[in-house]
Amino acid sequence: MSREGQIEEGQIVAPAGSAVVVGSFPLDGDEWFGVHEHGAHQLAWAQRGVLAVRAADRTWVLPSTVALWIPAGVAHATGATSAALLRSLYFWPERCPLTWAEPQVVPVSGLLRELIGHLAQDGLDAAARRRAEDVVLDQLHPVSVTTVRAPLPADPRARRVALALRADPADDRSLAQWGALVGASARTLARAFATGTGMPFGQWRTQLRLEAAMPMLAAGATVSAVARRVGYGSPSAFVAAFRRGVGVPPGTYFARPDART
Repeated sequence: MSREGQIEEGQIVAPAGSAVVVGSFPLDGDEWFGVHEHGAHQLAWAQRGVLAVRAADRTWVLPSTVALWIPAGVAHATGATSAALLRSLYFWPERCPLTWAEPQVVPVSGLLRELIGHLAQDGLDAAARRRAEDVVLDQLHPVSVTTVRAPLPADPRARRVALALRADPADDRSLAQWGALVGASARTLARAFATGTGMPFGQWRTQLRLEAAMPMLAAGATVSAVARRVGYGSPSAFVAAFRRGVGVPPGTYFARPDART
C-alpha cells in the first residue's frame, strides 16, 4: 500500500459492502491474460500504456483516453501492446444499473480518471465510497466507434497472404500477384478472403492496416509516419480511412487525456 493509501500495482481494493472493486495489474509489452470471464462487469482501462482486449472475434486497442466495458460472463483476453498498467473496475451486476449486453467503448474523461484513482484508496469511509461509485456510473457513456477487425482466413493459400500482410501492411501487391506467389488465381483468393473473413480482400486489407496503425498511434507516432508504414500515400488518405473504419479521426481517438475532460 502506498503512503497515500492507493493500491500498489498487482493489488485489489475490495472493501466490504462496496459495489465497485478496483484492481491494478502491470503488464509488459505483448503480455496477456488468457481467455477468461468474470462474474462481475469489468471496465478495463490503461492508466498508462496501451491495452488490447479480444472478445467475440473482435479486438479493441485502448489508449488511456478510452476504456472497455466488458459485461459479466463475456469471455475475453486482455493484454498490452506496450508496457502498461491495467486498472480495472469490477461492478457487481446485482448492484449495477447498466445492462449493456455487449462490450462498449467508454471515453475516460479527466473526472473519470480522478474518480478511478479515488476509488483505488482503501481508506475511504463507506459513505464517501458510495458517492464516488454513483458518480463513476454517471460518467459511463458508450461512444460510437467501430471495432477494427482483420481475422485470418482458413484457406491455407489466403492465410499465407494474410500473414505476409500482417508482417508488412504496406505491401501493395494485387491478388493476382499474390496468387502467382501462393499458387492460386486471383478469383480463388478473392473467394477465400470473402468466405473466410466475411469481407472482400480490399476491405480486409484496410482493416489490417488500421489494426497495425493503432499501436503506433497510441505510442505517439505521427500520423504521417504511421500512414507511410501501413501503406498510405498521404496522411489525408490515412485519416479518411481511419474515420471510415473507426468512426472518428485518429486525433479524436488518441486525444490527450486533458483534451477529453
